[in-house]
Amino acid sequence: MSDTLLRPLRVLSVIPPMTQLNTPYPSTAYLTGFLRSRGVDAVQEDLALALVLRLLSAEGLREVRRRLEAAPPARPTEPVQSFMAQFDRHVATIDRTIAFLQGRDPTLAHRINSRTFLPEGPRFRTLDAYGDDEGGDPLAWAFGALGLQDRARHLATLCLNDLADVLRDAIDPRFEFVRYAESLATSQPTFDPLAQALAAAPNLVDEVLTELTRAAVERHRPRLVLLSVPFPGAVYAAFRIAQAVKAVDPTIVVALGGGFVNTELRELAEPRVFEHIDYVTLDGGERPLLALLEHLDGRRSRSRLVRTFVREPESGQVRYINFVEPDIAFAEVGTPTWDGLPLDRYLSLLDMLNPMNRLWSDGRWNKLTVAHGCYWKKCSFCDVSLDYISRYEGASAATLVDRIEAIVAETGQTGFHFVDEAAPPKALKALAAELKRRNVQISWWGNIRFEKTFSPELCQELADSGCIAMSGGLEVASDRLLQLMNKGVSVEQVARVTKGFADAGILVHAYLMYGFPTQTVQDTVDALEYVRQLFENGCIHSGFFHRFACTVHSPVGRNPAEYGVKLRPLPPVTFAKNDVGFIDPTGTDHDALGVGLKKALYNYMHGLCVDEDVRRWFEHPKLRGKVPKSTVNRHRIARALDARGRSA
Repeated sequence: MSDTLLRPLRVLSVIPPMTQLNTPYPSTAYLTGFLRSRGVDAVQEDLALALVLRLLSAEGLREVRRRLEAAPPARPTEPVQSFMAQFDRHVATIDRTIAFLQGRDPTLAHRINSRTFLPEGPRFRTLDAYGDDEGGDPLAWAFGALGLQDRARHLATLCLNDLADVLRDAIDPRFEFVRYAESLATSQPTFDPLAQALAAAPNLVDEVLTELTRAAVERHRPRLVLLSVPFPGAVYAAFRIAQAVKAVDPTIVVALGGGFVNTELRELAEPRVFEHIDYVTLDGGERPLLALLEHLDGRRSRSRLVRTFVREPESGQVRYINFVEPDIAFAEVGTPTWDGLPLDRYLSLLDMLNPMNRLWSDGRWNKLTVAHGCYWKKCSFCDVSLDYISRYEGASAATLVDRIEAIVAETGQTGFHFVDEAAPPKALKALAAELKRRNVQISWWGNIRFEKTFSPELCQELADSGCIAMSGGLEVASDRLLQLMNKGVSVEQVARVTKGFADAGILVHAYLMYGFPTQTVQDTVDALEYVRQLFENGCIHSGFFHRFACTVHSPVGRNPAEYGVKLRPLPPVTFAKNDVGFIDPTGTDHDALGVGLKKALYNYMHGLCVDEDVRRWFEHPKLRGKVPKSTVNRHRIARALDARGRSA
């Protein structure tokens, strides 16, 4: 197919609720930038942000109260009771609080910090966990005497979380700022739960989203609407948006794509999906979109669509069409653009006081990719068979810095989050050198593998180029399990690499996992001991434990016997297929262990109890008398780091 310019046909790309509130999710920026580079009239909207800003406004809160008064709950929850009791203060302060979190009213921090300005609900109880200093200030340890803005952002975030609890308890039990109605889509074998929710009478959240969608359609008058759905928590709202688009104009074409679709809808066979959506595309969106646009323009037959699900008009059955054509090279996808998104309206939230962990919700980051896919693509828990992992392509450092300079010129922001699956060390080294050569000053962070290529010298080069933080997968801190996972690293190697980053002044976050096949209680206790020592020795600054989930696209899901487990049979699937249950003969109670792991990590991230025996965290009744002493020497990591120093 020729990639010559297409004649104009307006395309509206939409970010559905819920993704992020501090910065735009990058998919629409990529699609809009690419389409414009091919001569397509492309625009974008963030309806996730718009929805929250409308609900969390004085008028939005008044409407919440009207709904509560019209249908009072029989047993109002504590957040609802607090909201009603302090309603006048909520209405009086919400608009200014939002403006403060948007960076438009910084002097309000003084009043927020007085603890007399904001209405305080149940979420503020978390402050009690920090205790008081001698002056009675529970946040003094985190912000000291001068952390005015950060302290106020944390308090304002607690207030917004209180209001989110009210929306969940009083308006929509599925409401969350991130995982909105997630259970309706995650690995749901049938469309039934989603269909029932979409057929139900709309609640306030649905009504507001519909109103915002209608306004966006009337403003842009698109012929094609692209719904980019990265997570299960954005699926329900995406379908509500599709309903609203079709109600405005049934001739508008709606296409669905994104990370959720690429992962979970690969075997889509549910015709009811197409009552709302016209086309569903898989994997990298550039080539399927070009084919779809040519089809809509009458220059390509339906049979020559690329990686696209459709519903046949005669039979009503779902059909997958894949006229094979080469994908657009990563170096040729163009520069993302945030044009049209309200960059001054995003909210810098401060949920977690840990300085590394806050980066995900605080600050307006330009999201960019160093390379497509993963250069390692061997980890046994990962979806290595799918395009977003398996197709690895890079771009030159010159091309990347060209994109960086263009984005800074457009947005006025010099903060970048590189959202790679695992940014390659050679590419980062070249990028750092090119940034230095051009004297381009940015702040950036990203995700990597903690491999030995990241020497202390390279870590310092990256820091000098503006790197402020790195995240990476340690997964289960056990050499036996790391080998089974095919991570290609050892615990001691991770310690040395992370220490190199930390010594260069770069914050380090570790992704951690529990519940991997054949993992025993002893493995878990030993893994937590390693994690404790990594915190103790200043190797990592934050982390997150997530429960291992076996997916059908991973090596574990494809070859379970190699990992000592048996898969549970799946029901017939016509909609989403991803997670699959398995039987582990070890019989370890990972749910009970997970409670202790997360509690330990929360304390370690706040500098608490790092020197104590890890068994103290496993207090779950099911574990009583079953938690062995760690077999790891308490100085194992320190000695590994000392050996590194001697060898250097």
